[in-house]
Amino acid sequence: MTGIGFTPEEIDTATPTRKARLKWVIAVRDTLAPGQAANAAICVAAATVPRVDGLLGPDAKDADGSVHPGLPWTGCSIVTADAATLREIRAKAAAHEQTFVADMPAVGQAVRVYDEYLDAVSRTPVDDVDYAAVGIIGPRNKVDRIIRSLPLL
Repeated sequence: MTGIGFTPEEIDTATPTRKARLKWVIAVRDTLAPGQAANAAICVAAATVPRVDGLLGPDAKDADGSVHPGLPWTGCSIVTADAATLREIRAKAAAHEQTFVADMPAVGQAVRVYDEYLDAVSRTPVDDVDYAAVGIIGPRNKVDRIIRSLPLL
């Protein structure tokens, strides 16, 4: 765990998402095709959920008793940004102790073997990584300052 997340006492699924202490945003590269953009956002979300406590709300049951797994009760905004802005977002978010960062280097969509991905990333300095998406979770005011007014996807 990252030490970033919600305590059980903070989880209030009856309040608007804007009232949550932490904000979750995923910034996706603005030049990606729709399928690649969706893939990048999903991969970043998958890397985030198990590392940040309290993101998912309880399971829902429909009128017939079928269970629907819990969704992020805090919401998650998906915005777009160019390559330079994604690097800037990642660097700023990583510099804050209270902010969790999950990213997807673009090479993750270019290879089909995970070990090749690991090798490619290991040979790339952080300032040269090309990102398909960057997700951040942190105090609402910090996240708002980092994301600024990027457009929704």
